[in-house]
Amino acid sequence: MKLFLKGDRCHTDKCAVERRNYAPGQHGQGRVKVSDYGTQLREKQRVKRTYGLLEKQFRAYFRKADGMKGVTGENLLVLLERRLDSVVYRMGFSSSRNEARTLVRQSHFLVNGRKVNVPSFLVRPGDVVELREKSRQVARVNEALDGVMRRGVPSWVELDRAAFKGTLKTLPVREEMTTPVFQEHLIVELYSK
Repeated sequence: MKLFLKGDRCHTDKCAVERRNYAPGQHGQGRVKVSDYGTQLREKQRVKRTYGLLEKQFRAYFRKADGMKGVTGENLLVLLERRLDSVVYRMGFSSSRNEARTLVRQSHFLVNGRKVNVPSFLVRPGDVVELREKSRQVARVNEALDGVMRRGVPSWVELDRAAFKGTLKTLPVREEMTTPVFQEHLIVELYSK
């Protein structure tokens, strides 16, 4: 399944999933029967790899989502989308989440006028994320911003391309989260054991 980890390459015909849609190796095309636990584990691993998290970090987000009001699975995805590296990716400042994480770690972004270099920083509605003045000539950022029209900007994010800044208007809603589609109820079932 496409996780869109390779940036713009996943939007073209050169994507490995498009070219060879089976597991690698000699027995990759064989039929495999997967148990319920295997399905739940695969879904959890998919979400972890999409957002670039380790197990301990992911479990902490799950505990936090479980303690919030509302549906736990949706709360988990909202928390993951609110991370600074994910918001930078959604605004189009980078072509992949991994690249967004690198840009954040290198202190290229300001949140409400303050330098933030922690990818796990939770952005709140109304926060302004902008590219620092010195970083506006970075070639990768400008290329990503030029290609943002292909990928699109979600409705909960507002982007001002000319000023190199964006605003998180509201919290993301589950129906608006499009790529890739997760089955978060399987993750909740896995951790509820």
